[in-house]
Amino acid sequence: MLIGEVARRSGVSARMLRHYESLGLVRPSGRTGSGYREYSAEDIRRIFQIESLRSLGLSLREIGRALDDPGSTPSALVADLIRQTRERIAAETELLTQLRRIDAAEPGDWKDVLQVIALLQALGSKSADARQRAALSSAAEVPVPVPVEALVEAVLSETEPNVAGALRWALARSGDGGSALLAQGLDSPVAAVRERAVRSLAELPDREATEHLRAALDNPDAVVRGVAALALGIRGEADGIPILIDMIEQGRNDTDAADALSVLASDTATADRIATRLVDRLAHDTTAAPARGRLTQALAGIPGTTASHALVELSHDEERAVALTATYLLQLRAAGAG
Repeated sequence: MLIGEVARRSGVSARMLRHYESLGLVRPSGRTGSGYREYSAEDIRRIFQIESLRSLGLSLREIGRALDDPGSTPSALVADLIRQTRERIAAETELLTQLRRIDAAEPGDWKDVLQVIALLQALGSKSADARQRAALSSAAEVPVPVPVEALVEAVLSETEPNVAGALRWALARSGDGGSALLAQGLDSPVAAVRERAVRSLAELPDREATEHLRAALDNPDAVVRGVAALALGIRGEADGIPILIDMIEQGRNDTDAADALSVLASDTATADRIATRLVDRLAHDTTAAPARGRLTQALAGIPGTTASHALVELSHDEERAVALTATYLLQLRAAGAG
């Protein structure tokens, strides 16, 4: 079969067939009396083999080795193709993400595009100083701000405390919220990412962030629950009271938890509810002596008669440390009332 007929039937151009021949991939088995290339059935079968392997992404050199090298094994070749394909997909995905972020910034001209690229690159820099400068500049009055998605990704991956603080500040000032994106980080399998997510939500002032913090009170991670309860308490949201009392009993950020309860206790009804819960916890037989001391101390910041009556009772407690603490707090209350 002549080259034109082969090209028509195989879909491979005559030019490509000649290229294959120059590389030694497939050579016509014969020649006509006039010197034209003549392909045999075996030659055509090899052409289709070459095209099949090309569809897998193999280079022509790799195809030649696969067909002619007895030591070439399909498993090794396919494994290498899988690796190359994954690397290519990762690179393309990263490029797509960058393009989407540039598009989200709505650049007006190429200068704006270059500015966004520079900030995105700085956020991903190995230098903590460069990342911090990028975070601070992203919140400045610039024509094209960094997309909130990039800030969220940066804050969830940041390990340097100063840089993380700058990123949280920039995110809070961005005006775009980012609450929903941060909330996704609460379900991360990595504990550090969950903590970064909830601490970032705690610094966002919008109502959506408050709702995500409220939902985080049911998170399986005790650290997430604690940060959410503290943030809600400072905002005047009482949903985290049980967790705050747990933190005091367990000695986890107990001072901060007691301060949050004091903020919530500015409302009389809430103050009585907090005092009642603290007293109930003190009455548990399983509450250890150090925990009872911390729970008693927490009553110091709770106004109202319920807390005062509880302190009177505790001033006669069998545990000397608890009794002394309650007595001292009563004296402070009397001095304050006077």
